[in-house]
Amino acid sequence: MTTQVIVLNGGSSAGKSGIVRCLQAELPTPWLAAAIDTFVDSLPASLKSAGEGIEFAADGGVVVGEEFRRLEAAWREGVAATARAGANIIIDDVFLGGPASQEPWRKALTGLNVLWVGVRCASEVAEAREIARGDRPRGMAAAQAEKVHEGVSYDLEVDTTHMESLACARTITPHVT
Repeated sequence: MTTQVIVLNGGSSAGKSGIVRCLQAELPTPWLAAAIDTFVDSLPASLKSAGEGIEFAADGGVVVGEEFRRLEAAWREGVAATARAGANIIIDDVFLGGPASQEPWRKALTGLNVLWVGVRCASEVAEAREIARGDRPRGMAAAQAEKVHEGVSYDLEVDTTHMESLACARTITPHVT
């Protein structure tokens, strides 16, 4: 069965977005990107603060409320429906809850051929990238670097600590059947 969905999971500033762009360039057919950051950016301002939405704490922590979870579930189902309709999808996500975050994707993607990829990066390297980016709370990358992988199962893992996005994409590509 042909791979229909690639799920990249890794902490903030691990290099997932760069890998997505490289996969889109390397794979012989078109692949759409579905990133959790894009979903968060699509939320109204009222859901980007404490309460029902998502809050990014000064120390890099992330707290989500019930309305965020409801909308995220709808987004997840929409991404899966797009794959079922014939589009190849690369999902860029951050499994803050480890396997509890992977399970809703497993459920939504039931019946689709999925390649699960862990994107690792040493916390000090991710932290340096976070500082250079300047668009994330300091501490988020270090807090997420290992946490997002605990208990999560993958078909393949790549490590961006010393490997560029293109090399990671070229490591993933042969596993896309």
